[in-house]
Amino acid sequence: MIPIWPGPPPGTESWTQTESEEVSPKDSIRRVSNVTRPTLTVYLPDAASATGTAMVICPGGGFRILAIDHEGHEVARWLNTLGVAAFVLKYRVMPTGDADEKAQATERRKLAQGLSIADARQAVKVVRAHAATWGLAPNRIGLMGFSAGGYAAAGVALQHDAESRPDFVAPIYPAAPDTIVVPADAPPLFMAVASDDKLLASGIRIYNAWREANIPAELHVYSKGGHGFGMKKMNLPVETWTDRMRDWLAVQGLLKRASQ
Repeated sequence: MIPIWPGPPPGTESWTQTESEEVSPKDSIRRVSNVTRPTLTVYLPDAASATGTAMVICPGGGFRILAIDHEGHEVARWLNTLGVAAFVLKYRVMPTGDADEKAQATERRKLAQGLSIADARQAVKVVRAHAATWGLAPNRIGLMGFSAGGYAAAGVALQHDAESRPDFVAPIYPAAPDTIVVPADAPPLFMAVASDDKLLASGIRIYNAWREANIPAELHVYSKGGHGFGMKKMNLPVETWTDRMRDWLAVQGLLKRASQ
């Protein structure tokens, strides 16, 4: 794992909580909590199939935890099959498990929202800065996220500089920022969400904002799937969102070798 900040992450230098993981017996989802030192886990495709395209992945978890597998590592392994390098971002989440958690819930959530965007922005910078090391094209660095991670991905697409601008963005069933002002240099967007997801309206808000700004956007809405489907096996058409994303990446020219 690669730290994304050269020293203590800015804004949380005083944090002392201990990162932890647990797997719930109810759903077998591995949850990471109390992240204080953001890192990237690198997944590089086989050299023979590598395209030079990369994706930073932001798992979801309501800014409290990170669903690190079905919205992170499993997605990375799938992207590798397409020749896409993947980088799973473990970003900072709100402190939990202490006596002040409930009393400070609103304040902590708001802070974590800003931190998620800051960490995602920094992650794009790190991947772009080391593109040559990993055999990547610096103009093919994408950013995707799920739920809260989708909030972070959309936030970076809305506010970035030249070094942190993602070249394409994919918020999947995202929470939407309160204010959406799409800049002229916003990247092309891909989205997938289910009709029975409580965050459907958030996703549609983001999509409509992109369309009103005349920035290319694609949205897939499935009849069933709920929230948090990620890479879960559900025996529903919503599982094919990865096929649609593969098609979209291909249309963008991102699945050809960068030299072609």
